[in-house]
Amino acid sequence: MMNALLAHRLESVPQTDFQQQRHDEQCSAVVDRGLIVQSSFNTICAIEYMKSHNVAPQVIERVLLNPQQRRKERH
Repeated sequence: MMNALLAHRLESVPQTDFQQQRHDEQCSAVVDRGLIVQSSFNTICAIEYMKSHNVAPQVIERVLLNPQQRRKERH
């Protein structure tokens, strides 16, 4: 019961910009490695790699199948 209450309280805490940024950076790193997997092996391996790291399906599709829609690197 106590764990459920704690989990509910943690879910209701708003995510800070720092937490969102950290998640975005982690996801970006996974996507970058997925692109390396795609170029080294094949697209199926890259899809499976990104899926195993919880990258959203629409992101996987966009970065692997539509390279012109990738975000520009920050300088």
